[in-house]
Amino acid sequence: MFGIKNLYDPEYADLVHRIHNALRANYIMARDVDYLVDAEGQIQIIDQFTGRVLPGREWSDGLHQAVQAKENVEIKQETITMATITYQNFFRLYKKMAGMTGTAKTEEEEFRKIYNMRVVCVPTNKPVIRVDAIDYVYAHKGPKLAALVKEVKERHEKGQPILIGTVSVESSEEVSKLLTAAGLPHEMLNAKNHAREAEIIMDAGKKGAITLATNMAGRGTDIKIDDEVRALGGLCVFGTERHESRRIDNQLRGRAGRQGDPGFSRFYVSFDDELLVRFAADNMRNFIEKNFGDEALEAKMVSNVITSAQKRIEGQNFDTRKSLLDYDDVLAKQRQIVYDKRDRIIEGKDISDIIDDVFKTTGMFLANKAVPVGNNDKVISGELLIKEVEPRFLPAGSLKAALYDEAYVDDVGPDLGEVIYDRYLEKRKEWPEELQGQVERNFILRCIDQNWTKHIDAMARLREGIHLRSYANVNPLQDYVNEGYKMFREALDIASVDAVLNLVNVKIERKPVEEAPKQDESNVVDVEVKKKEEE
Repeated sequence: MFGIKNLYDPEYADLVHRIHNALRANYIMARDVDYLVDAEGQIQIIDQFTGRVLPGREWSDGLHQAVQAKENVEIKQETITMATITYQNFFRLYKKMAGMTGTAKTEEEEFRKIYNMRVVCVPTNKPVIRVDAIDYVYAHKGPKLAALVKEVKERHEKGQPILIGTVSVESSEEVSKLLTAAGLPHEMLNAKNHAREAEIIMDAGKKGAITLATNMAGRGTDIKIDDEVRALGGLCVFGTERHESRRIDNQLRGRAGRQGDPGFSRFYVSFDDELLVRFAADNMRNFIEKNFGDEALEAKMVSNVITSAQKRIEGQNFDTRKSLLDYDDVLAKQRQIVYDKRDRIIEGKDISDIIDDVFKTTGMFLANKAVPVGNNDKVISGELLIKEVEPRFLPAGSLKAALYDEAYVDDVGPDLGEVIYDRYLEKRKEWPEELQGQVERNFILRCIDQNWTKHIDAMARLREGIHLRSYANVNPLQDYVNEGYKMFREALDIASVDAVLNLVNVKIERKPVEEAPKQDESNVVDVEVKKKEEE
């Protein structure tokens, strides 16, 4: 298709990356599940746990642009990652951590291993009297949704308020069509109308209310019921399928039966649901299809299979997050070094030691570049050294090749750094004194930031394919640590070299400000002309 022999040649790495993004956008990212297209033609990411839109957020590394291309909307400029941190490492920056939630017990192992925190269960204020019924399990989705609508209709006719939880915008719209066809008026809460969420949830406990919602996690508004609704059995909660995480299922169930109120909850499950497609055995579906047809199976055995599948997925997700954290810990150490250095440059009264270090680093870097390929003794070629240094760092003719031939890097590097530094000091004397420190800080900061941004991107690319090394019986994480450290040292060295190159070549001029035009004497205007200094 692209007219090339080997797609995986290093020169085509960018093309491979774009193909991967195109495949992800077209075959993994689902519209109205992972994202939606708003009225302005913008791709809006949907939070998988809350069902809310994440305004201003974009996928990085070109994936967002691939989705824009898929949906045939305007392709915006790719965002550049200026800084990166995992949630875990961000939270671990705090000296103290605490939190309260109704559903943390299922994730206790993760809290303990990542944050060294225990999860303590606080008893409810009043006993929970909500009835959590066993799941209704169907062979196929069609009969499942038909049975759900039928039960909704029966309970609605009695006046009992009903909350139906779905796992995606797509699923909520499908159920909404069925409710409308059955003549059941309802409110729908998903990422497309989240602006009214508090108002919708507030009314969800009123007599006769039917509310259809995507992921009820963290909505922040209690569903309150009155005495008439209490007499009808309280709020009735239905789930259209089980979520990957038990925590989200528990949050949905927990919308009913608050503060000792009555309530009811049940999940409608089919073997077409993603969770069971991935983890349930085919013979189980065949058994239900053969023996129950379109009727529901109400058995603890199937519920246990579902819970087991959820535990497996939670375990996999935890392993993924733990692995991500292990890799981010490498970047976290590098991040700390860079940020500490930036703080010293921004806040330090005297940065002469940093300037000195920058020139020494540059001297060593240039000396290493002057070692001929294949020379393991770190012996310099004077001719190569002059090509590296002149005229970018020193005027032509400043160095004599014969003096450096056969010299060692460790001897030449510091000496070369001092020679370039002396030339810089002479140049620096020509600048206005009040600008000298400002120029140095600006150039060093800019070069650090530019190279740190490139380094983050390079580390992301390294991380992308590092797992393949496990096939060679190599520990990918250890390789990532070793290579990441080497790349980091190189990025800092190049930042120093860039800063020195700028400092020894910058020209600072004071430009005279143009005089203000003479005013018409008939209009008496006081004009104050302030002389400005421009770099």
